[in-house]
Amino acid sequence: MEYVTLNNGVKMPQLGYGVYQTPPEETEKCVLSAIKTGYRSIDTAQAYGNEEGVGNAISKCGLPREDLFITTKIWISNAGYEKAKVSIEESLKKLNTDYIDLLLIHQPFGDYYGTYHAMEEAYKAGKVRAIGVSNFYPDRFIDIAHFAEIKPAVNQVETHVFQQQKEARKYFEKYHTQIMSWGPFAEGKNDYFNTPALKEIGAKYGKSSAQTALRFLLQSGVVLIPKSVHENRMQENFDIFDFELTGEEMNRVEALDTGKSLFFSHYDPETVEWFMTMA
Repeated sequence: MEYVTLNNGVKMPQLGYGVYQTPPEETEKCVLSAIKTGYRSIDTAQAYGNEEGVGNAISKCGLPREDLFITTKIWISNAGYEKAKVSIEESLKKLNTDYIDLLLIHQPFGDYYGTYHAMEEAYKAGKVRAIGVSNFYPDRFIDIAHFAEIKPAVNQVETHVFQQQKEARKYFEKYHTQIMSWGPFAEGKNDYFNTPALKEIGAKYGKSSAQTALRFLLQSGVVLIPKSVHENRMQENFDIFDFELTGEEMNRVEALDTGKSLFFSHYDPETVEWFMTMA
């Protein structure tokens, strides 16, 4: 396993396992399978409704708690200082743990200043080892990074071969904030797994398009949390440490970038209104 060191000195596995859209009743089994495969970083969120499943797996996996790196996120409906404080305690309880390794604000809506203040307090109290944000575009990221007492350690954003966040990363790097990818496979959009460059480069190493894409992001310094409920895919996604792309191959994949989201934009009023329905 390869690691990144966050801006507060905490080490985080560069490859983890995500449980977005994993049914609550299947989460415990899936996380246990992922841990058995070798994953030590697990990414969940209050909005996923499966923190309890992750917590059950933490309790049953047989590993010391310090061997695992657990990430969760505060949802819009829990935005604001008081609500966020309560939600952090609820997440700790659901996760069956005394501390969270990485706590993020899930979306930049509602009173996220109050939310971040509650996170800073939890950090100082030892309930959280690192704090950060998710889905914060450069404008709002710069805003909160400038005013926060504790700079965001991570910004988890849509990142894959078609949206490499090149412009945004300039600002993350300026504030020493680690980029973390959600949707590293873009949920298969753009006929992702049949992309010629990924297939051709992968064939050279006996790897799949998916493995080639993950390897590209890994070598680009991105933290990854690919998700699958199938053990064979979990293993495939994990087997990306035994080959390395050349500079020419990296450039070829880099050229696939469109600089645009394949999902949604926070600059779109209708998208923001949709998020507000969940506030």
